[in-house]
Formats: sequence, C-alpha cells, structure tokens
Amino acid sequence: MKPDVLALCAIFLWAALAPLGVQLSHIPPFLLTGLGLLIGSLISLPLAWFRISLWKVPLPTLLVGIYGLFGFHFLLFMALRHAPAVEANLINYLWPLGMVVLAPLFLKEVALRVRHVAAALIGFSGAAIAILGQGNAPFALDGFHLGYGLALMSALVWASYSLMTRRLLAFPTAAVGGFAAASGLLSLLCHAWLEPAVTLTTQDLVLICILGLGPLGGAFFLWDAAIKQGDTQRIGLLAFATPILSTVLLLITTGQVLQWNVAIAATLVVGAAFWGSR
Repeated sequence: MKPDVLALCAIFLWAALAPLGVQLSHIPPFLLTGLGLLIGSLISLPLAWFRISLWKVPLPTLLVGIYGLFGFHFLLFMALRHAPAVEANLINYLWPLGMVVLAPLFLKEVALRVRHVAAALIGFSGAAIAILGQGNAPFALDGFHLGYGLALMSALVWASYSLMTRRLLAFPTAAVGGFAAASGLLSLLCHAWLEPAVTLTTQDLVLICILGLGPLGGAFFLWDAAIKQGDTQRIGLLAFATPILSTVLLLITTGQVLQWNVAIAATLVVGAAFWGSR
C-alpha cells in the first residue's frame, strides 16, 4: 500500500501546479521555472545524506531529465499565459493518455491496440470541447491557439519523458535532484539572456517556495519512489485523478463557475485515459 500512498501524494502536489502558475503568471517563465526547480532540487540533499555524488548519472540520463523537467514546466507556464487556464490545463493533462498511445514508439514489448486509438480520439474530442465550448475558435488570430499548442506540447514532453526513463539504466531517487538543479540553472541562464529583470515581492517568494517544494520538487521524488516500489500499472491509473483535482483547484483559485464544456471535457479526457490504459 505504501507505493500507492506515495503516488497519491505526488498527484495531489501536481494538482496544485497550474493554480500556482496562474498566481505567479506575472513572473517571467524562465525565472519562475528556474527558481522553482532549484528549490525543489534541495529536497534531494537529505535523501542523499548531503552527498552530491549521488546526482552523478550518465550524460544521456541527465539530458532526458533536463528534457522532461525543464521542457514540460516551461511549456506549461507559457501555455497558461496564452490561453484560458482551465482549458489549457485540461489539454496539458492529456499526458497520461499520451503515455498509452506513444508507448509502442519507446517500448518494444508494448503494442498499440484499436481501443488505444479510440481512446486517443475520445481524449482529443474532450480537448476540442474544452477549446470550442466557450466560442474560442482554435485557429482564430486571438492568441489562444498558441496557448493550446503549447499545452499540447507540454503534454507530449511529459509523456515521452516518462516513457524514456523506463529505457534508462537504474538511478537513485536522489539523482532526480540533479535533473532539477541542472534544469533550474538552465532556466536562470535563459532568464538572464532573454527576459527582463523583475523585483519579487514577499508573497512571490513564498509562493515560489511552495511551488518548488511541492509540484516542482517533492512530487518528483515521491513519484520516482512509487514507480520503483509499486505496481506501475495501478499507479498509472491513479494519475488519471490529477486533471480533475487540478481543474477543481483552478476553478476555486480563479473564482470561475464550472461550465458545461469543462465538465464534459474533463469526463472525456479522464474516461478515455482510464479506458485506453486497460
């Protein structure tokens, strides 16, 4: 039962990512991602008994970690700046379904069946309802189409990263801190090069610390430990609760009322992901 508890804790932390990202939307994305990941990387120091040597992994493993952590979060934060938060968040949470559909491309022992294709179509139908339900044309020149595309890209990055890690040599959970630290430093370098300097308020710093210790830190270590100790199929099914939890938190924090398109889209996305993983 312990691995399931670890996975559920990670899921609850991830559900808070989008609401926190919305509240910190005024902070440049490279700066926000960099600070959050660096703070998150500190969690691994007690896990490694302050031995940074446990962060040492082969270069391909490190590159995959940077691709996943840096790529996913930056794309998600950018999506939340260019599209309505709830709809963009639902599109981003197609990543569990993406893992099912893309698995044959990364894992030879996995086959893509008809139900997987059908589930993918249902999931994308849910995403389309989320986009079109409030009258936003996906290809209209109102800027929203860019946000939806970024959200979809973030989903593909996390799905492919999760699958690629299964092909890597075994590494300690503490090494995830190295992924986060490298990704955080890369983000800050990009901030210094591409973004304007900003002044952070006390509230900003508090929220960034919460972001780093939770969705951008603790969740990764909990998820890694759960995957290594438990039944990956059952834990994967638990992940489908993430979009519903995240959407509910977004509605609460943004003061929005649950609209019919959001409810139907959430049902289709989660239902398709659950069915497609069977």
